[in-house]
Amino acid sequence: MKALINGRLILPDAHGNFKIFSGALNFDEKIISIGEPIDGAEIIDAENNFVAPGFINIHIHGAAGVDTMDDELAALKKFAEFMPRCGVTSFLPTTMTMPLEKIYRALERIRDGKNFSHGAKILGAHLEGPFINKKFKGAQAEENILPADFALIKNFVDVIKIVTVAPEVSGFDFIDRCRAENIVVSIGHSAATYEIAMAAIARGANHITHLFNAQTGLHHRKPGVVGAALDSSAIVELIADNVHVHPAAQRLVAKAKPRSEIILITDSMRACGLGDGVSELGGQKVFVKGNLATLADGTLVGSVAKMNEVLKNFCANTGFDVAAGVELVTKNPAVKLKIFDKLGSLAVGKAADIALFDDDFNVKKTFIDGREATL
Repeated sequence: MKALINGRLILPDAHGNFKIFSGALNFDEKIISIGEPIDGAEIIDAENNFVAPGFINIHIHGAAGVDTMDDELAALKKFAEFMPRCGVTSFLPTTMTMPLEKIYRALERIRDGKNFSHGAKILGAHLEGPFINKKFKGAQAEENILPADFALIKNFVDVIKIVTVAPEVSGFDFIDRCRAENIVVSIGHSAATYEIAMAAIARGANHITHLFNAQTGLHHRKPGVVGAALDSSAIVELIADNVHVHPAAQRLVAKAKPRSEIILITDSMRACGLGDGVSELGGQKVFVKGNLATLADGTLVGSVAKMNEVLKNFCANTGFDVAAGVELVTKNPAVKLKIFDKLGSLAVGKAADIALFDDDFNVKKTFIDGREATL
């Protein structure tokens, strides 16, 4: 048993809103109690750092030189072992639009990876593509884009937790089939009009993949997917790296949406954590300089940001206090995935998934099921 002391605990108040409290956090694999240190517990001094629930990243392709689509289980293991450096204790490895056989192999590895004994927990997969619109393919390979067909994914309903679709080409029957299997349907890489997007949201596609990016933007006569996202109760993913989404746009989202409807993601790729240089995404060469990653033609691709960095950016850009910001990377994704009874807050009986970080959001320690991860 361990007792974390001298930390600024980020806990839900009586209304469920995250606030900062003092006290000791007692835990083994699960949270045991909050208050005074239990006699005999191993004392861990948090040194006045924030003590938060472990972060949950629901949209991330890769990091540390590896990618979800790499054809080896060792790559996925390395991916999972890198995540705690960013405060992440659970994540959804995210696929890309590639040949179906390659996607299937990735999903099989993710299924196997749910049993890893080290690193961040793999909760399942985010299937981004191939059911998207060619007009908004972004960095996805056009030749592998397919019409949505539930039969193509029916053998992986135990693995897929989120599927990104363009509703104007996928059709609403696909949404119905996915929702029947408790798969979150997310609108993304889409040329949908406001009207189609709103209809899809009403049908159950109440999630938006990386808001603003690879979708119809907000125009005063054609509000598009962005307008529908802001004019509904859909949950929006936001890449708060200050490259994919301008700080002012982040502020607008924070004003337009209740904080329960915003989830911060990284959408990062294998170059995350490696610095400047040439990398790769979906078989395409990627050029990284600072926080910017592009294809040779200048197309913006996935980010190189870490989860603690997007949290820092969003709080700085919007004025969110740290505790409120933490909800966007813990509680909200857990609620969306219907696992908030197990993860997403520091509460008695929940998994002891814990992230310690300082005032500059540098991660100091990460615990997964009560075990300290190697950073």
